Amino acid sequence: MLSLLPADRRSKLDRYAFAQEYLKPGIPVIFTDLMDPWPAKEKWTIDFFKTVYGNLMVPVFSDNVSKPGKNYMEPDMVIPLSEFLEQLEQGPTNLRLFLFNIFRHAPELCNDYSIPTIMDGFIRDFPFMFFGGEGSKVALHYDIDLSHVFLNQFHGRKRVVLFPPEQSKKLYQHPFTVASYIDVNQPDYKQFPALRNAHGFECILHPGETLFIPSGYWHYIEYTDGGYSISLRANESYTRRARGLINIAKHYVVDKSMNRIMGQEWRRIKENMARRRAGVTAV
Repeated sequence: MLSLLPADRRSKLDRYAFAQEYLKPGIPVIFTDLMDPWPAKEKWTIDFFKTVYGNLMVPVFSDNVSKPGKNYMEPDMVIPLSEFLEQLEQGPTNLRLFLFNIFRHAPELCNDYSIPTIMDGFIRDFPFMFFGGEGSKVALHYDIDLSHVFLNQFHGRKRVVLFPPEQSKKLYQHPFTVASYIDVNQPDYKQFPALRNAHGFECILHPGETLFIPSGYWHYIEYTDGGYSISLRANESYTRRARGLINIAKHYVVDKSMNRIMGQEWRRIKENMARRRAGVTAV
């Protein structure tokens, strides 16, 4: 199995301690009480979203989202939010709704949470919600804009596996992407021998908790239960913001274009490049 340490869980963590112990060294941590002042912690139930915003049309994705070809990163369907939530309640499903800015459609929801004061540099314009069915998975990746992420869980539990940025080659990162296609749960050391030297963290995120994911950190997410969360992004560094913009241009534009043109052949090229970067030949 992969070498994974449990992520720290902390309460009453102040700005100074957070900066010294987690932000500056780039180490993930779970806040058990950061969401406590938010009305959303109790208010944002499934019934609330179904009743008030059930008619909202939302883009829903399955595991096909990362498959190469002309539909790469495109939704499988667009359906009412109430219909999607009903599918989540019915049991296991691989359907997800991600990077969804519901606040553009319902700005009043912004009154139900507040920007944390645990650090500076929060980006107010991009609060995203993530919904997923029991058993659905988010492949190992890092966030393309290189912001720090505060993932706040409202309903259901998530298992999260994280690796620091310096592990990218050992994780066989696909060039021109922020993706790795290794199997976190059943790592194939014959095909990906460099994985033996990868080291990361693991946690279960419960409702009412917040996971701090440092800039550039790889993360794999598995929905233990059907549920949803909101991510808040922060970036206190102008240098990192510039790197993030360059990353978006280089990765998103190039990769999506080549997928449309070359399809499966482009993925094969990236896989071979990832193996060469890892510096270890499969056996």
